[in-house]
Order: sequence, then C-alpha cells, then structure tokens
Amino acid sequence: MNDRRILTAESVTEGHPDKVCDAIADGVLDACLAEDPGARVACEVLATAGKITVAGEITAKTMPDISAIVARTVREIGYPSSDYEIEVITHDQSPDIARAVDGTRQTGAGDQGVVYGYACLETDALLPLPVVLAHRLTRMLANARRLGTIRGLRPDGKAQVSVEYLFGLPSRIVSVVVSCQHDGDKDLEELRREVLERVITPALEELPPDRETEILINPGGRFVLGGFEADTGLTGRKVMADTYGGLVPHGGGALSGKDGTKVDRSGAYMARYIAKNIVAAGLAERCTVSLAYAIGKADPVAVDVDSHGTGEYPDQVLEQAVRGVFDLTPEGMIRTLGLDRPIFAQLCSYGHFTHPNAPWERTDRGQALEGACRFRAMGVSSR
Repeated sequence: MNDRRILTAESVTEGHPDKVCDAIADGVLDACLAEDPGARVACEVLATAGKITVAGEITAKTMPDISAIVARTVREIGYPSSDYEIEVITHDQSPDIARAVDGTRQTGAGDQGVVYGYACLETDALLPLPVVLAHRLTRMLANARRLGTIRGLRPDGKAQVSVEYLFGLPSRIVSVVVSCQHDGDKDLEELRREVLERVITPALEELPPDRETEILINPGGRFVLGGFEADTGLTGRKVMADTYGGLVPHGGGALSGKDGTKVDRSGAYMARYIAKNIVAAGLAERCTVSLAYAIGKADPVAVDVDSHGTGEYPDQVLEQAVRGVFDLTPEGMIRTLGLDRPIFAQLCSYGHFTHPNAPWERTDRGQALEGACRFRAMGVSSR
C-alpha cells in the first residue's frame, strides 16, 4: 500500500447546467411512472442559451406535458426569469429493443453494460470521505442561497475537495475549491469571506482545514452569468459526481432519465445496495461489486465481489451469497428497490448515494447475507 495518497472528489449544485438537465430528465421519468409504472423511458436533455431540447424514447400509457415539466423544473431550481425556447422530440422505444426486453418469460436488460457499486467504513454514509465532503459543500452552498444566509448567491456552483490519506486513513485536507454564481453587485471579497465562514468551515468540521490547506473560492474571479445561459448542459455528464467521485471504477453509463429496465441505472443502484449491505453487516471493511448484463437477457452475465482483502469470508463465498440473497434480474431489481415509482427527480442531485431515504441505501439484508455466507463457507470447507 502506498503510505501517502491524495484523493479528490467534486460535486455540483442543482443549478449547474448538467444537473438542470438531469433534473428535467428525471422529472419526465417521474411523470411517466406516476401514470404508468411500466413506462419505458430514455430521456435526454440539452440546454443552452435560449433553448432547451428534450429528446428520447418514451413508451407510456399517458404522455406527460414535457414543456410544463421543463418550465417548472427550471423555475424551482432558481432560474425564474430565464428566457428560452423549449423543443420536445420524442418517439416510442425501438420495437427491436422492446422485443428483447419484454421477452417471453421475464424482463430482459435494456442494454449491455457493466456497473459498479461501492461501500466502505470511512464515513457514516459508507462512502469515501472526499465524496461526502464535496456533496456537503454544495448542499450547504445551495441552502445558503435558499435561506438567504449569504445574500447575492445564484443557483450555479461546484465544489472540489482533496484529502490526504496516510496508511489508508484520511489525515488532512489538502485543498478546497468552491465556485459559486453571484449577483453582479456582490463584492467578491465579501462573498469569499461569507462562503468560508458559513459554508466551508461548518461543512468540514469533522476534518477541519489546517494552516497548509489551500482554500480557493471563486478562483476565476467574477461568476455572474451561470447555468445553461453561460455553459451548455447535457444529461448524464456528471457521472462521477453522481456516483463515487472517480474513486471507484465506473462502467460509463449515466443514471438520470432512464427507467428501471435500463441496467445502467437499476444495476448501479443494486450494486451499491449490495456493497453497502456487505459493509454494514461487518462482512468487509470495504467492498466493490460489479454486475454485467447483455441486452435482452434477464440474469447478469457476470457478478464479481471484491472485498479488497478486508472480507470476513473469501470473495468467492461473498459472491455466491450475493447471488443467493439478491434477485439481480431487471424485474427483481425494480421490485426490490421500487424503481417503478416516481422517486427520481428528488434524488438526482448531490450524488445518488448520499440520500439516506433512497431505497438502495437501506441496510436490511445483512442478516440474510451473513447466513448465506456461513452456509456457503461450510460447503466450501467440507469439500
């Protein structure tokens, strides 16, 4: 093990142009599922100055008013006066994909792909510390805007945290970067002082910056024009901020705007659910779970559990226990995690794995996993 490492993660506020697009896409998905739990949705959004385009494949009993969803989402995020045209271009799911997914016996995966889930004992959320701290910074930045504790803030913003690790444990914060959109007449030095006092200091109280920590607040200077008026937004472009900050492997598939038959989403949630239950049950100190799927096939083509040498049982035993305890088919993942309900828009910002009430964040399968591991370990040792 490298005795000293520096790990970095970033987060963005809900007003970042990419997250605005994610929120719109998940708002469309929620509206479809509210009327038709079996809806098939693959919704993509592009937003730029003066125009928001919603496109994709939607097969649902009732088509929602997508333009109204766009306008409401943008307004609620904090851009009430934005002037933009809305373009909607959707069509039904490809009949070839539909045939492959619907199958004759059970629902198949909507595409091929590999997804990863991760958990560790580093924080109460069972996530790496840099990920937790980065999301805490952007949450607190957004709260300061909404509550008015820092006057002159606007919705766009992002944060980045670098943590030094010694012998595998967080030791100190190396650097903090916060960039936040603000009113044109806001004094920049006043803004920096307020962000330091009311966002950075309380957000990092469990591992406070020291004298050597580099703290950069709006290092580029003024940040008045923001959101999709300043920078084009696109669905699914914050996949690392949505998951594990780049500190864990990623299969490349985005999450937002997809119904549960798309294993990019359902599989990623299930892999996190599995990894978190393994760690919460004391079966490993940290764990990476990977699931791989083929389009039209219900069962995963590969399941792998890596406890990084910290497991109470061999990884092979953990993998067998996972296969026995969890239904890894698309139907099983949708049923287990309730992915046919309209819950997604409220969970798409500040990381998909930082919301304690999300169904994939439950730790209710530990006892079953422990029993399955004991049973399979006995079988292995008796051979």
